Amino acid sequence: MATLEEAKTRLDQIIAKARIHLYKPIQIAEILYHHRKDSSFSLNRLESYRTKSKQWRDEISQKLVGRTSTSSARFQDNVFEQNAMTPQLLAQLGAANEKKQKGIVEAYIYDCISKRFETVNDIIKYIAHATTDSFNLSELIDKFITEPGLKRSIDKCYEIVAYALFDVIISHLGTKITLETAPSKRALLQEFEDFAILVLGLSLEMPKIVIPARIFRAGVTNAADRGIDIWSNFGPVIQIKHVALDQENFSNITDQVADNAEIIIVCKSAEEQAIKNVLRQTGLSRKIKGIVNQDNLGEWYERCISDKYARTLGQEILRVLKSEFLQEFPSAGPKLFSFLKERGYDRVRLNDFWSVD
Repeated sequence: MATLEEAKTRLDQIIAKARIHLYKPIQIAEILYHHRKDSSFSLNRLESYRTKSKQWRDEISQKLVGRTSTSSARFQDNVFEQNAMTPQLLAQLGAANEKKQKGIVEAYIYDCISKRFETVNDIIKYIAHATTDSFNLSELIDKFITEPGLKRSIDKCYEIVAYALFDVIISHLGTKITLETAPSKRALLQEFEDFAILVLGLSLEMPKIVIPARIFRAGVTNAADRGIDIWSNFGPVIQIKHVALDQENFSNITDQVADNAEIIIVCKSAEEQAIKNVLRQTGLSRKIKGIVNQDNLGEWYERCISDKYARTLGQEILRVLKSEFLQEFPSAGPKLFSFLKERGYDRVRLNDFWSVD
């Protein structure tokens, strides 16, 4: 039979491994909260709360971090697997949660979440107060590497850093893309003008348009989701990798990209050779337009914030960095503090067993 000590150890492991949005810890806390308020379902019976718990989690996630999990249902259910929080372990937490200090396990989980968010505050402050004279890319990345609670989100740091750089330089280069129909196809354009207007933005009166070259982040995704991080309206798609890329991982990426698309990989400098080896051995290099490593990013950032470009590229890139980090990473703020007070967690005294280092 599972013990409370085993349940807490497993809980701590889940919290430690969770990425910055902490969906799984929130889901566990909400199951315990709803069971404490309504004991009509059994913590030992997974099916009595499996589906509902996702709704409970999403409601609080939306409130605290401004978004909800978009992972597959199968990945979301991993929280209940044998190597995670089984119903038997959850029942032990539930029993402790409903003793004299009611809600103590919930308060512990949200206290851990608060501490994690506070580490993000320091990074947000660093970026917010950064100037072209003070900003250092390596220092920013090191903040993620040295913080245990943020290390698992380093890929998102790389993604934002790469996106900000690419977006600003492409924009300031003034690159344009021309979209037009062939003059010889005017009759066909007339026949399908309604289609051309809707899909291409072209018409008989305007058979040619010129638009700025742009890149876009694919949006906030989860660790288990595969695919492209950044895409462009001029061809290349960009995948951010911060670990060595093996054949299986790369196949998962390229399988989702059209044959005529080209991929730019952004990676750690130390991983570049390993990635090249995989590409060479597997013959997958045909889809690779290029590899950008951290040293490349650092050099380009230095040019952007140099005296020559500080007032144009430098200030703009810092603005984009701040905006993207604020959107991507939740931090301790009024919403969190209000939630903790509303639930009464601020009045729960955590004992030595339920303490946050």
